[in-house]
Amino acid sequence: MFDTFVQTIFGSWAVPTAFLGVLWGIFGGALPGISPSIAMALLLPFTFGMDPTLAIILLASVYVGAEYGGSIPAILIRTPGTNSAAATTLDGYEMTRQGRAGEALGISLISGLIGGLIGWAVLVMATEPLAELALAFTSPAYFSLGILGLSVIAGLSGGSLLKGLIAVFIGLGVAMIGTDPISGTPRFTLGSTDLLAGIKPLFAMVGLFAVAEMLTQIREPSWAKVSEKISRLKLPDWKMSKRLFKPQMIGSVVGTVEGVTPGAGGTVAAFMAYSESKRWSKNPEEFGKGSPEGIAAPEAANNVVTSTALVPLLSLGIPGSNSAAILLGAFMIHGLQPGPLLMVKSPEVVHGLFAGIFVANIAMLLLGLVILSPCIWLVNRPKPVMISIILALIVSGVYSVHQSVFDLGIVLAFGVLGYLMRLFTIPILPIVLGIVLGFMVESNYRRSMLISGGEHGIFVEDKVSLLLLCLAVGLTAYTLIKEFNVSKKSLA
Repeated sequence: MFDTFVQTIFGSWAVPTAFLGVLWGIFGGALPGISPSIAMALLLPFTFGMDPTLAIILLASVYVGAEYGGSIPAILIRTPGTNSAAATTLDGYEMTRQGRAGEALGISLISGLIGGLIGWAVLVMATEPLAELALAFTSPAYFSLGILGLSVIAGLSGGSLLKGLIAVFIGLGVAMIGTDPISGTPRFTLGSTDLLAGIKPLFAMVGLFAVAEMLTQIREPSWAKVSEKISRLKLPDWKMSKRLFKPQMIGSVVGTVEGVTPGAGGTVAAFMAYSESKRWSKNPEEFGKGSPEGIAAPEAANNVVTSTALVPLLSLGIPGSNSAAILLGAFMIHGLQPGPLLMVKSPEVVHGLFAGIFVANIAMLLLGLVILSPCIWLVNRPKPVMISIILALIVSGVYSVHQSVFDLGIVLAFGVLGYLMRLFTIPILPIVLGIVLGFMVESNYRRSMLISGGEHGIFVEDKVSLLLLCLAVGLTAYTLIKEFNVSKKSLA
């Protein structure tokens, strides 16, 4: 792996690709409402003709950059650029009000770098052993793994199991459009030859994330303006670094646990890290009033997640966040299926990704030192101008894939669907998972039925399959109990 690591960094376009991805990610994260997953979705069509390893590095680097970029408006104007930066606003904006914006931004950058490198180390150490364990999976086990992934995401995305399940079944329905994977018979194509190959996850993701967000932003008020007087960051000195060490480690531990748990993500990790850091702080009374520790903990946590969320994706094929789901789509675009066989069939891609994420974290530090002024200029552009530019990027990127107007129609249709789902507070991640995991679930179910002669007992006779199904049932039951308790408290 070390040879591949060195070759990827020094013998390819990985370094400029990682820098470009981080740059785009920081700008995307700095724009309120443009989450890491949306920033990645905007670039997704442009990776269609790229080398697979460079395409994956580019998108993973966007993820890294966007998590830091989200802290910039969170600190400067109390408007988090990403969901996971919401916890940073609590003390970051208070430091800005005290005239310490540069110091707050410096703490965010260094804490993000530390968290990112710790997350990268966990990714490198945990992925291959977990993938080797999963190599023993049979067809029933793969089916149960897909069910586990769907149940986890449905239960933990949006706070409503019913809405999560609705989204999952919509996604599974979309995944069934096209040609039957066993018999080769067209189904649900409405006689259209354009649908024989099914609906590409690429177009569904761009529509559900990027177009839907633009439609939502149109009816939202403009975000606040940033003062042009803030011109540079101030990195923490040695005394401050010693004070920040504990909250950074707390954030890193919380981010590791939450990152490898599918469905949790950076937002949960950031708020949990903030809470635990306050609990263990020598100065808990400063939290909410401009505490540097209140920035260090959540920023370390959400940057750890950029790597640890990829552990279940690479080893099991289950994305741990919206951004990981976009990355899953990128793998599939290039004919790669994340999971245990990825380490066997395409180890160079995985090892190249490891190298790319390491470079991306270094790029985040270097670019973070000089990019503040351009970010302030970007955030201060008129909102209609920014929305128009982003929509133009979407249209040109999608059309460049197949030069097809039909593809544009699919993207716009999913954009409207995503917008309606937001209105009814139905989570989007489960529908994406339904689309990208639908083939794995269906094909392994059908294959298992052929092996067993139609007997469903094969799913409980296989010990790994039984364990995964029990986990899926247990997590679903946990979600139901949690919802019941919340409803009971609200009625009390």
